Amino acid sequence: MARQLRLSLRRPAAHTRDAFIEGVSNADAVTALDAWPRWPGGALVLVGPEGVGKTHLARAWAAGAKAVVLDREAPEVAAATGRPALLEDVDRGVSDEALFHLINLAPRDGASLLLTARTPPAAWPAQLPDLRSRLNALMVAEIAAPDDDVLRGVLRKFFRERNIRPHDDVYPYLLRRMERSIPGASEIVRRLDETEDGVMRPISRVLAREILEGDIENLDLFE
Repeated sequence: MARQLRLSLRRPAAHTRDAFIEGVSNADAVTALDAWPRWPGGALVLVGPEGVGKTHLARAWAAGAKAVVLDREAPEVAAATGRPALLEDVDRGVSDEALFHLINLAPRDGASLLLTARTPPAAWPAQLPDLRSRLNALMVAEIAAPDDDVLRGVLRKFFRERNIRPHDDVYPYLLRRMERSIPGASEIVRRLDETEDGVMRPISRVLAREILEGDIENLDLFE
């Protein structure tokens, strides 16, 4: 019964700017994004490893800018004419011709282009010589792996979405031991919520230790 009640009250996750956790690791990217629409050449590339919040930040920008979100596998260039556009995961492969035209459209009135990728534009494959020169000229903003402030904020957000109030000492314990990524934070919160013990017991440092170490039977729970 306790689990059913908690799951029924779970709050949906949202890619809103208010829900994005800011910190030192993403401050430069946030500043660069907030400079829109005054990006050099009308375009900006958000670069960072998997799980640092690129999609969250990009989708929040797209909602605020009323941008068209393009399909990476078949980007509709005409849809980006005269309006903001978002194209994600560019380093995973995009048509050279489409990307070339999108970058050319970005400086025009009413248009702009936000790209996301795990690697900087200089590392993207490009067969068109003219595309290579344009990629090298793009403004780049990097998001680093999340720092403690960002991870703590993300953990709090994920716990709130599941209507959980963990003990205060859970946060420093997790921050010292968890995978340092936003998906890692989501996973540990999910495991804490869905473990059988989590139904009847509070989310405590002891329970976090059991989940992280994965050896419940051999733990000294009174340490």
